[in-house]
Amino acid sequence: MFTKGDKNKARKKRQLRIRKRVIGSAARPRLNVFRSSKHIYAQLIDDAAGTTIASASSLDKELDLKNGSNIEAATAVGALIAKRAQEKGLEEIVFDRGGYLYHGRIKALADAAREAGLQF
Repeated sequence: MFTKGDKNKARKKRQLRIRKRVIGSAARPRLNVFRSSKHIYAQLIDDAAGTTIASASSLDKELDLKNGSNIEAATAVGALIAKRAQEKGLEEIVFDRGGYLYHGRIKALADAAREAGLQF
């Protein structure tokens, strides 16, 4: 059985493997996802310039969530990041799951972003 440190260490290794191939640009920024035990965060990152274009999280006052660590919160964050991306004129992105398995909250965020108009 993994301890908490070992699990995060394994996730960090997966994250580095993914990051080698997934690179964001100004035309197609990288949608990075971070999942904590209490909240979920998403950022659109231009790796070439090293800047964050837009961000959204379950802590945003605009969402007014009671629980930030469930699938409903992830769906709301996905829709919000897609809305903010479209305000900046972005349609196509590259998805970076951050070493997390693609199911549950990560999948809900990605599906909500797709439904709101982002292509990846």
